[in-house]
Amino acid sequence: MSSTLSRATAEQRRQAADVLDDLATVLALGGVELPTLEVDWADGRLTCSYLLRLTARPLDLLRMVDLLRKGLRYERLTHDD
Repeated sequence: MSSTLSRATAEQRRQAADVLDDLATVLALGGVELPTLEVDWADGRLTCSYLLRLTARPLDLLRMVDLLRKGLRYERLTHDD
C-alpha cells in the first residue's frame, strides 16, 4: 500500500480494528463466541472499504438476535418521552 493511501486509510483501519474488538467483547459478555470474527484486510487494501467477516453457528446467531431485541426493548423503554 502506498504511503499516501496508507495515511488516507489509517483511520478506517483503526476504526475497523476497534469495532472488531468492541464487537467481540460485547458478544463474549453476552455469551456468544464466534468461530471467526475478523477484518478483511486484504479486500480493504484493494477497495479502501474494510469489512468485518464473521462465521457463526445458528444458535450463536439466535443468541445475538435475542441480545439485540433486548437492547432495542431497553432503548425504547428508556428513550420514550
